[in-house]
Amino acid sequence: MPTDDDATPPLTLRERRRAAATREILDAARRQVTEKGPEGLSLRGIARDLRMSVQSLYHYFPSRDALVTGLITATYDDLADAVRTAIDTAPDGDVVTRVLAGTEGYRRWAITHPEEFQLLYGTPLRGYAAPPDGPTTQAVRRISAIFHEELFGGFTPEQLAAADTARLSPELGSHLAAMADGTLPPPATSLLLSLWGHMHGLVVLEVFGHTTFIGADHQAELFRMSMRHMLEDAHRRIAGPTGQGQRSP
Repeated sequence: MPTDDDATPPLTLRERRRAAATREILDAARRQVTEKGPEGLSLRGIARDLRMSVQSLYHYFPSRDALVTGLITATYDDLADAVRTAIDTAPDGDVVTRVLAGTEGYRRWAITHPEEFQLLYGTPLRGYAAPPDGPTTQAVRRISAIFHEELFGGFTPEQLAAADTARLSPELGSHLAAMADGTLPPPATSLLLSLWGHMHGLVVLEVFGHTTFIGADHQAELFRMSMRHMLEDAHRRIAGPTGQGQRSP
């Protein structure tokens, strides 16, 4: 049982003020991206909007790259929250229904935040390199973990390892095993990556305006139909003909 000694100490007044100022700076940066696109991000513009000097800005973010890293991390977290909320508020149903709701939450966030989506997945900002295995990487993994948990959480490791996928080369199998760090066997990892690529590819095409010929009224329906087919196929490949391992509705 936790004791008072285990509790996290409350933030000091100075720490609370710093956290509030950091949030204000990131909010100003997101407004810039929304209004001008990722390429319009400017430290001077942010400082001007907040009526502070650029030198004062550096007290919170020591470099432009540090600010961009904080902004990208916060944006990924916002996207992950949208996916999590979509799943948690979906009507009761089977695994496919819940994961489908998550993919639709991903799409909705992207098409209603196109500039921020392009910050994450568009042309890289000139001169910026995300820190290896830093906060942006951890934020991406959070989104992946949501889909991983929802899609595969009802299966045993043996079922996931026996998923009916194309035969993987030894090299690819070893790479996928290392990439998943033991959380998923290679066949399940390959399924997850295929689903992710399909979902993300459809969303990218829509956000970047490459599917306007379909018509705005029909894109959501086509996305839903395509993702449902993909998810049902992936589930069959793991559960087998008897459907063993599916969560109860």
